Amino acid sequence: MSDRCMHAQFTVNGESVDAHVPVRMHLVDYLRDEMGLTGSHLGCEHGVCGACQVMVDGQVVRGCLTLAVQADGKNIQTIEGLSESRELQQLQAAFLKHNAFQCGFCSAGMLLTALDITKHHKTATRDDIKELISGNYCRCTGYQAIVDAIESVLHANPSSSSTQSGVKV
Repeated sequence: MSDRCMHAQFTVNGESVDAHVPVRMHLVDYLRDEMGLTGSHLGCEHGVCGACQVMVDGQVVRGCLTLAVQADGKNIQTIEGLSESRELQQLQAAFLKHNAFQCGFCSAGMLLTALDITKHHKTATRDDIKELISGNYCRCTGYQAIVDAIESVLHANPSSSSTQSGVKV
């Protein structure tokens, strides 16, 4: 890694960060190594698995494909920072209820994707949910439990449609 650094200012989970960041350091590496926020994991390091996901300005992004210097001026939320969110608590409870947590490696990225689904795809069907989580790999659950959990939160949400499919995977 290059020794060259750039100045960057950003907000992580509500905390202002003013740092000199190595220009080639990925955002997930900065969060894990420099800030001790280890909830997002390094999986494939090619942007395929989704284990490294964080939210930047409200959008789910791959932390292994985003350079930390690209976060300059941005608002970053990690799984740690979202742990107190009412919506995330609903999802965590649903994941537990439906046994959607197994080894936990994909859980942070999967929960961020699930949160995005519950915020922006309130009328998603089972097939929609499967498509929307397709960028997140889970080697343990077979996905049915994850889809069940997300669907249960969507059905519990009064603003979501009651015409969603009840067909199981």
